[in-house]
Amino acid sequence: MSEQEVTPEDIYLRRRDFLSTSLKLGSATMAAFYGFSPLAKGWSAESKSASLSSSNITPENIASRFNNFYEFGVEKQEIWKSSRKLQTKEWSIEVSGLVKNPQILDFETLKFSQEERIYRLRCVEAWSVVIPWTGFPLRLLIDKLEPLASARYIKFTTFLDPVIAPGQKNRFWEPWPFTEGLRLDEARHDLTFLATGIYGHSLPNQHGAPIRLVVPWKYGFKSIKSISRIEFTREEPETFYTSLSPLEYDFEANVNPKIPYARWHQAFERIPGKEETVKTLPYNGYANQVAGLYL
Repeated sequence: MSEQEVTPEDIYLRRRDFLSTSLKLGSATMAAFYGFSPLAKGWSAESKSASLSSSNITPENIASRFNNFYEFGVEKQEIWKSSRKLQTKEWSIEVSGLVKNPQILDFETLKFSQEERIYRLRCVEAWSVVIPWTGFPLRLLIDKLEPLASARYIKFTTFLDPVIAPGQKNRFWEPWPFTEGLRLDEARHDLTFLATGIYGHSLPNQHGAPIRLVVPWKYGFKSIKSISRIEFTREEPETFYTSLSPLEYDFEANVNPKIPYARWHQAFERIPGKEETVKTLPYNGYANQVAGLYL
C-alpha cells in the first residue's frame, strides 16, 4: 500500500466511536454515513462512487485550517484564528415570512436527535473535502416551524457585525450579511442537513458555529454558516453571490462538471493535503438521490 492510502491517526484512534455510533443509529443512519439517502430505492453506479467511509475523511488538522468564511478575510489558512472573535453564546435564530408562528428561536432549545453523516463538500473554487458532521435533517425544523402552503422557498441569513468581522467592514459595499436560499423541496430533502458539530465535537467558529447548513450536492457557498435568520418566501430570494455576479453564481448551484464558472473549471477538483486531483461527479456524487428534483 502507498503512503497516501494510510488512514490518518486521529481517525484510526476514533474507530470505536464510529462503530458505536453506527450500531446505535441503525440502518437508516448508516445509509447517511455512506453518502446516500435512506429514501433511495437502490444503488446506481453514481451512488456507489459516492459512497464514503471513515477512511475517506479529510484529516481534521487540514479541514480546520483550510476554510472560506469571507466575513473574516480571504486567506483560508488564517480564518480559524480571525473567526475566534465571533461570540456564539446565547445565539438566536429569527424565523419570519410565510410561517404559521414567526418567532425567535434560542439555539440551545433546539432539541432534535443528533445524527452523524459523512458528506463530501465541493467548493466552487475546485477543491473538495470529506467531513463527518453531527446534526439533524433540516426538514425536522421546517416541520416544527410549519410554513404556510404559499411558501416555496427558504432564505437563510448569517450574522452582521463589522466590528468583529473585517470582511464586512473592509468590503462594506458588498451586500452583507451573507444570505443563501433553497427551494422548499430541496430544503426538505433527507440529505439537507443542519450541522451543529464536526469530527465528534461542537462546530468551531471557522466551520460556522453554532449552526450551519450542509447541502452536499451543491457548491459549498450554498451551505451557509452561522445561521441567524430563516425566512419563508413565495418568490425566489435574492442571495449574496447571485446579487454580486448573477451570470456566474446561479441560485441553483448544483455541482456540474460540464459547466465551468468564470474563474474555475469544474471538471476536476483538488484535495487539500494531497497532490492528486480527481474528476468531479455530477451533483457531487449524489445524483442517484437528488437528480429527480430537477427533471
